[in-house]
Amino acid sequence: MVKDKTASDVSKMIKDKDVKLIDFKFTDLLGTWQHFTTTLTEYNEEIFTDGLGFDGSSIRGWRVINASDMLVIPDPATAWIDIFNAEPTLSLICTIVDPITREPYDRDPRGVAEKAEAYLKSTGIADTAFFGPEAEFFIFDDVRFSYDGNSSMHRVDSVEGHWNSAREEFPNLGYKIRPKEGYFPVSPMDSLQDIRNEMCLELERAGIAIERQHHEVATAGQAEIDIRFAPLKRMGDSLQYYKYIIRNVAKKHNKTVTFMPKPLFADNGSGMHTHISLWNGDKPLFAGNGYAGLSDLALFFIGGILKHAPALTCITNPTTNSYKRLVEGAWAPTTLTWGIDNRTVALRVLSGGNKSCRLETRVIGSDVNPYLAMAAALASGLYGIKKKLKLQQATEGNGYRDFTHGTIPTTLHEATEAMKESPIVKEILGEKFTNHFVQTREWEWRQHLKPVTDWEMRRYFEII
Repeated sequence: MVKDKTASDVSKMIKDKDVKLIDFKFTDLLGTWQHFTTTLTEYNEEIFTDGLGFDGSSIRGWRVINASDMLVIPDPATAWIDIFNAEPTLSLICTIVDPITREPYDRDPRGVAEKAEAYLKSTGIADTAFFGPEAEFFIFDDVRFSYDGNSSMHRVDSVEGHWNSAREEFPNLGYKIRPKEGYFPVSPMDSLQDIRNEMCLELERAGIAIERQHHEVATAGQAEIDIRFAPLKRMGDSLQYYKYIIRNVAKKHNKTVTFMPKPLFADNGSGMHTHISLWNGDKPLFAGNGYAGLSDLALFFIGGILKHAPALTCITNPTTNSYKRLVEGAWAPTTLTWGIDNRTVALRVLSGGNKSCRLETRVIGSDVNPYLAMAAALASGLYGIKKKLKLQQATEGNGYRDFTHGTIPTTLHEATEAMKESPIVKEILGEKFTNHFVQTREWEWRQHLKPVTDWEMRRYFEII
């Protein structure tokens, strides 16, 4: 994705690449990509300003059927030739607007990201917020799950899984990764190097700069591919392409990818540690002469994020499964702490030089809606700067044991209750958006409570 690509550039791409179809993609409330496709009959350069109509009533969490008309406004900067279609297809990411008022739709996550970037500039504090996510995921060979009235089951499998040490594989060559020992051996223990390399190269062909890739800590194919930092909305677009490309490369090899935070019991889950920095032009704003080489602005920013962290967790960890990752001993934070180069805290400072000085939030999960998570983190940090929030002492020891300033919510229900009380979330996301998002998370929590689990059967069937 080239930042300054124009409508005429897209038209040239269509001609040069002999494109036959245009695919219009947009993001729903929870971060899932939706799309529809047209032939070139529908294409002209006016669509980048006039948009195309569609029915929003069937999109999860959006419009009611009696007021369902909406417009997608494609962004020419996101144009990419989608290699996973049989016919030459151009892909475009879109923002959603009301067809009558032409106002941005208040439940469009990409629109929220645009609003957050505009808000940042309006403060005069900085002109750009850069984000650098480290998304983790699992590459499985097989996945099965089922639930009905009298039974339930799930099973995931990988040739790397330690449980396959005794499986007949004609022959079984060994080299199975034990729990928490996947970081990061070479081949043949790491069996997924070639697939991850292919994912990286396809991402770069799509214009998404990649820093590095490697096997992650867990057994059974846990992986990480890091995207080079970019501004908020552009990074949100890149993460959507990232998930799409990674999943489809895996499918080509008859494998499946999940960004579910905790698909395995008793091993590490998948987070999305995200680096954040503020800049004015070429000047980084987090480096200074304060504690650990930080500026006052950076310290205030940390204070804002920590103050609003319980409410932010509903956005950065929006599923019930998220909280099975946020447990001690799994490289995931559990307390409201910060520190210098300390991987047990919620917010880690990397202070290795003027331009490389940045913050890393370690709470965000891979199941996140990237536009919303980054927008909310930015707004919370800016709140801390505006209020000059006094920062608690940095944690130098084990952050898992530092309960001085409280803990991260342990369930989606706790996070949802915290979000209800947060004015900063409503300020950046809008009150209608926030209220609706809370309603969807409350509904999901209630549904989560209903099923009878295998654990309960083992625990209680023979109870006296």
